[in-house]
Amino acid sequence: MKHFISLHDITHEEFSQLLSLADKLKKEQKSGKEHHILKGKTLGMIFTKSSTRTRVSFEVGMYQLGGQALFLSSNDIQLGRGETIYDTANVLSRFLDGIMIRTFDHQDVLDLAKYGTIPIINGLTDLLHPCQALADLMTIQEHKGQLRGLKLAYIGDGNNVAHSLMYACAKAGMDISIGTPAGYECDKEIVANAVEDAKSMGSKVVLTNDPVEAIKDADVVYTDTWASMGQEAEKAERAEIFKDYQVNSKLFGYSKPDSVFMHCLPAYRGYEVTEDVIDSGRSIIFDEAENRLHAQKAVMAMLMVGDNK
Repeated sequence: MKHFISLHDITHEEFSQLLSLADKLKKEQKSGKEHHILKGKTLGMIFTKSSTRTRVSFEVGMYQLGGQALFLSSNDIQLGRGETIYDTANVLSRFLDGIMIRTFDHQDVLDLAKYGTIPIINGLTDLLHPCQALADLMTIQEHKGQLRGLKLAYIGDGNNVAHSLMYACAKAGMDISIGTPAGYECDKEIVANAVEDAKSMGSKVVLTNDPVEAIKDADVVYTDTWASMGQEAEKAERAEIFKDYQVNSKLFGYSKPDSVFMHCLPAYRGYEVTEDVIDSGRSIIFDEAENRLHAQKAVMAMLMVGDNK
């Protein structure tokens, strides 16, 4: 594994290794055991999209692994003033041991990987959010004791989170059912890739515009904000279009009695989910949020241990 850009790019074995390593690092951290396996390493963190969880979890993760993280906003580096990604990737490769980038355009991540000589981690793009999906499946495994054979229902916008969840479930042998309004479905190429990945694991990818059909008998129910960053002007319009896709107690009731609720946060109570669901005893959103730290530590460890330059 040279980079961590898309879960579609990694093998089933690499996916399983990441989950196992994340679990190991979490247990060591909880027991107070130091694991400074990235001592002397430096991660550059490029942000053109602001973040709470991504910045804090990567900075803390590098600290716990014995390394150092550098926050680089678009205002701090020449990339934001017109320097090419080619030049930026080559220069930063001389200084750093890895780069995490959280940005809008997915091509920026691909270009960094193409032109740089160090590992690139996709912290989020408008197309994919692989770090989130890895943490999500880590959390499901903790609560359900397994992944293979479970059904995850995603209700809402066919966005970057939905895309990466499709890839993650396919790698893990989980069924995934995605319920979106017409016109807000997932990217067709992502769907085709996920379907192909799922075949090799014997799992299914189901797409529907019916939220009840999507959520029926699900082991895990997942939703995300209806208006992602950069779509704020569409919030009122989307609230009307997505109103039947709100995860409330009635819709949640179609899932299994022991199903759990997940949300990648930030959440907007009263819109995509109601308080009686997200704040219930079946909600595991804060375990999910914490596991971003441990899952990303596993990614950094697998990519950055040794001399990658």
